[in-house]
Amino acid sequence: MRKWSAVQQFSVQTGKKWALSAVALSVLVLSGCVTVPDEIRGTTATPQMNLQAVQGAPSLYVGQESRFGGKVVAVTNLQNKTRLEIATMPLDDGARPILGAASRGRIMAYINGFVDPVDYRNQLVTVVGPITGVEKGTVGQSSYDFVTISVNSYKRWRIEQQVVMPPQPMGPWGWGYGGPYDSWGRGFGPGWGPGWYDMGPARVQSVVTE
Repeated sequence: MRKWSAVQQFSVQTGKKWALSAVALSVLVLSGCVTVPDEIRGTTATPQMNLQAVQGAPSLYVGQESRFGGKVVAVTNLQNKTRLEIATMPLDDGARPILGAASRGRIMAYINGFVDPVDYRNQLVTVVGPITGVEKGTVGQSSYDFVTISVNSYKRWRIEQQVVMPPQPMGPWGWGYGGPYDSWGRGFGPGWGPGWYDMGPARVQSVVTE
């Protein structure tokens, strides 16, 4: 049976504490980085984002600043303005549409000036501006009442693919407990742990970014 010295045991315990501290710090750093971009911050601290409430009693919300986002399903160029039909989605803390979330309803967002349909159709956007009422239209063959927004500011988002590595044990020098790892996920070095660590496959995920 392998016996550990007091120094090795102390090192492992210390490493675990350092790892927990590192994880806690990373959570704080990440949470502090999520902010709403200036161009869609709006002028009020709590813009209206509950589309279901607005749909239920639209006249009560006319003139109130709102912030909605989602996927642009149609772009119509009108005289001196552009209308975006948006299938809205829930927004995260940074006002970005949450990928994979179901649509919460549709709005018509009116932007002053010309917006090229090529640049915005099927793209993710967030719009900010006062609610102006309801406009009757259709979705497919079904009639639909669209909440309308006069857009003061808006932002188009991009979708990027990012590689996410699986978590691994962390030692005080940034190594896993089996030491650093080669490209096959095998541990080597001081050998606090068993010497082998299966990191598992990396995965690719889509993220919404500026």
